[in-house]
Amino acid sequence: MRRIFFALLFLIPVALMAEGYQINLQGARQTGMGHTGTGLNFGPSSIHFNPGALAFMDSKMGFTTGGSVIFSNNTFQKQGSNYSHQSDNPSGTPFFFYAAAKVAPDLVAGLGITTPFGNSLVWGDDWDGRYLIQDISLAAIYFQPTLSYRLNDKFSVGAGLVYAVGNVDLHKALPVQNSQGDGQAELSGKTDAFGFNAGLFYQVNAAFSLGLSYRSTINMEMTEGDASFSTPASLASQFPDTHFTAALPMPGGIQFGAGWQVNEKLLLAADLQYVLWSEYSELSFDFEAEAVPDSQNERNFENTLIYRVGAEYVIHPKIMGRIGFAYDSTPIPEDFLTPETPGANKLNYTFGLSYHFSELISLDFSLQYIDAMEREDGYAPANFYGTYNANALIPGFGVNINF
Repeated sequence: MRRIFFALLFLIPVALMAEGYQINLQGARQTGMGHTGTGLNFGPSSIHFNPGALAFMDSKMGFTTGGSVIFSNNTFQKQGSNYSHQSDNPSGTPFFFYAAAKVAPDLVAGLGITTPFGNSLVWGDDWDGRYLIQDISLAAIYFQPTLSYRLNDKFSVGAGLVYAVGNVDLHKALPVQNSQGDGQAELSGKTDAFGFNAGLFYQVNAAFSLGLSYRSTINMEMTEGDASFSTPASLASQFPDTHFTAALPMPGGIQFGAGWQVNEKLLLAADLQYVLWSEYSELSFDFEAEAVPDSQNERNFENTLIYRVGAEYVIHPKIMGRIGFAYDSTPIPEDFLTPETPGANKLNYTFGLSYHFSELISLDFSLQYIDAMEREDGYAPANFYGTYNANALIPGFGVNINF
């Protein structure tokens, strides 16, 4: 019986890898256009979107930096009950930084620092699903040195090494009572890993361009995670603080994009991203303390597609306006939906604006609204079912400096 209890206890983070865990905010200009960018030459930010396009950078040296603030909301209506609850999430602050310079007429070197994965969710200490999760904070930062080479006036290639660092911290209640009420479990840890991305860029003619990029899956293996418990003294031997080993994949994918400069004022773009969520087939925990049984859990996530379209229009010589849309489908199978990252098909509406102070300096502003389609599902191992709704409002900005 104790083994079954622990098996359920450490199913906590098994659904972290959902479409809401991938943060698509790696450039304010691209975000305003539905986060398109694979088939576009937007200077240093191509380090993330398509390193092949970086070699077509117009300036000799450029910097792009910025960030966003995520205001998210989640609600839960329990199946067969009048019980409902709303999360109290802190604001997330993903950021990006790119620097690139021509080191030869056809060779560009650059560095990107981005936060493409992360999640921050607080359901509270006393909500009905507290034995599954109370709160979670998860983040990954990617450092990517990149080289891009222009083979001729139409074609270029590029690649970058990715060094990723990540951390996780989550809490859940335990169904044992102490002087403060429910017991408490905390899992936390830090880790790092390596991956890469690569891309091809083809400038078909002055008006039309194509791009293809690949980003590898990065397996974030945590070998010295900390598991700690707060329980009555009589149960302390059954809940020893210990270390654990686990691995969480940061899914890679393939992305194809196109850009069309319709005329001097209007630019259109479209991207199709294939996300390799099937890399996340299971999550296993290996605990150092013998009192805590190891755990293996099937996830069986499915690969998904993200469809993106966007437009940019020159309103004034110094002002550009943008609009975009993206449809992001969930990889979480039926009966594997948990409240850690409630996964659902998502509609993304984006808007953007730029102001050019000069040819050297410009500011980008973006606004994204994410509307998750209502999902009635649950988590079979814990028999926790209900209806989930979620949305997010995300303002962002970027600064561009070119020399």
